[in-house]
Amino acid sequence: MNFDHPTVVSPEKWHAARKELLREEKELTHLRDRLAARRQAFPWVKIEQNYLFASADGPVTLKDLFEGRSQLIIYHFMFGPGWEEGCKSCSMVADTFDATIPHLNAKDVTLAAVSHGPVEEFLPFKQRLGWHFNWVSSNGTTFNRDFRVSFTPEEMKAGQGEYNFEVTEIPFEELPGLSVFARGADGQIYRTYSTYGRGLDPFLSVYQFLDVTPKGRNEDPERTMSWVRHHDRYETAGVTR
Repeated sequence: MNFDHPTVVSPEKWHAARKELLREEKELTHLRDRLAARRQAFPWVKIEQNYLFASADGPVTLKDLFEGRSQLIIYHFMFGPGWEEGCKSCSMVADTFDATIPHLNAKDVTLAAVSHGPVEEFLPFKQRLGWHFNWVSSNGTTFNRDFRVSFTPEEMKAGQGEYNFEVTEIPFEELPGLSVFARGADGQIYRTYSTYGRGLDPFLSVYQFLDVTPKGRNEDPERTMSWVRHHDRYETAGVTR
């Protein structure tokens, strides 16, 4: 959309165009409903590994992360060993966690973040951004490798590894993702779903808002999300360009 020369029509033409767009939006809504139903019916796989994470309060197991509920969502947050700050894009996702968690809890779902970096390295960053959600470290375990969100020096040297269920270019040693787990009636923990890359778009609520504006995401397609900052680092909020 060209802000200098926008397409301006009569109210009648605008209404007709909006009804046509609404038809396509409803098709997308119905497709999302069908995909959601397929996710809910998706097969489960047993978690055989007894993962032990580090938290601010000491060691915790994968079962502990459920906090007594039957469903667990883990956001694979990009914060590697030696990092001083977490990924800006992951941080934009995490900005919504604290307000979302009470609603998820009401539906028997727990949400937590897991990073490869040591817990003592990301706790100051968590405090700086004012977050309260449960965030634990998988450092010293194979968790991040098993879920294909951390990569070896050999993979980085080769420039490729398995991510998003295919061998692809690996630009960083840590990448984002989201995995869902369930605790069966037998107490066994199962993996039910994982998503990576553009599959995380629905969890970027800022983009959902931007997508309904005339300028949209308004970003360099070769450097998507390069404009994103930690929420305490924006310098030009509200500036019209």
